[in-house]
Amino acid sequence: MRRSAWFLGMFSAIVLVGAMSAHAQDKKKQAATDISQVDEDYALQGEYFGQARTAANGSWRTGYVGLQVVALGDGKFDAVLYTGGLPGAGWNRRDKQQLSGMREGDSLRLQDGPFTIDVNGRRAEISYEGQSANSRIDKILRISPTVGNRPSHNATVLFDGTNTDLFKNGRMTENGLLMEGADTRDAYRDFTLHLEFRLPYMPHARGQGRSNSGVYLQSRYEVQILDSFGLEGVHNECGGLYKQRPPAVNMCYPPLRWQTYDLTLTSAKFDKSGKKIKNARLTVRHNGELIHDDVELKNKTGAGRPEGPEALPTKLQNHGNPVRFRNIWLVQHDGTPSSLDCPPNQFAQPHGYYARHPRYSGAARHVIDYRQFAHPRYSGGRR
Repeated sequence: MRRSAWFLGMFSAIVLVGAMSAHAQDKKKQAATDISQVDEDYALQGEYFGQARTAANGSWRTGYVGLQVVALGDGKFDAVLYTGGLPGAGWNRRDKQQLSGMREGDSLRLQDGPFTIDVNGRRAEISYEGQSANSRIDKILRISPTVGNRPSHNATVLFDGTNTDLFKNGRMTENGLLMEGADTRDAYRDFTLHLEFRLPYMPHARGQGRSNSGVYLQSRYEVQILDSFGLEGVHNECGGLYKQRPPAVNMCYPPLRWQTYDLTLTSAKFDKSGKKIKNARLTVRHNGELIHDDVELKNKTGAGRPEGPEALPTKLQNHGNPVRFRNIWLVQHDGTPSSLDCPPNQFAQPHGYYARHPRYSGAARHVIDYRQFAHPRYSGGRR
């Protein structure tokens, strides 16, 4: 009887552990594709920016800071505090601080040693060793400077929300968005491609399981798509050239926000015998920021098709996560400069974003950004 009871207890424990593991796996796969599907944590996640007093080496200093708050599910959060502003918008690309915390009701307390940041979804307040720094930074919603860009006069419009005629395996949602897993029907050799994508909200997922897709240029060279918001920005994260090169800066916005890629590919060159004589080159702007500047691609990336003299279709990878796309078009420039001109970075260029301001009862108002770099401008065609 005792032996039977022991076996029954062990069996029940195994079943319980298995059920818990299956539940955890199910939560990792949960993906919100619309704001109506999100949990309580989503309101706290996002970007915050402002002027703040911070303590360093026993003294206080005042300057701009940026904060990225990342939801990890079940009330858990990680965050990164950036000196100077946000990535691509003031951060010095050197100094940052990692924090973590748990949601309590409608608010979140982030901590790292003596630093504490209290977040309520509209603003964040910084304190040091229990002393208030009188530093409140507002939540902002950055908008890519190239989002909604219209095709130039000589562009091929691949997807405008009306049909998927120019894609193989193209599928559209009820509200006119292109789903992952589509290949262009035609092959393009040298071109500039504009596309907009939206990551699903998957707070329980981690790594390559968190809103994964990719743009396979010529089916050979992958520019990774991933929810890398608040991460380091390595080769297999958003904007990375898979297994080859990380982005110059991680420009990933929070999930459920529209983001942009503007990519210019000059394909590899081959002689008559099929021997490669010149490597492919690629320029990428993520949300308007230059993250790859005419870099050389020595070979295909990851699972891309082998290089060859023939042009191949470009595809939007299906990695099992519901990434959505819109406003996709390209300009071919076989051997000639693209009609899209991406000028070098310049100072004092305006760039808009929306901020929640405490003096206006949380209402959104348009302000001018602190950002110091130019973004792509059309040299011709329609705006």
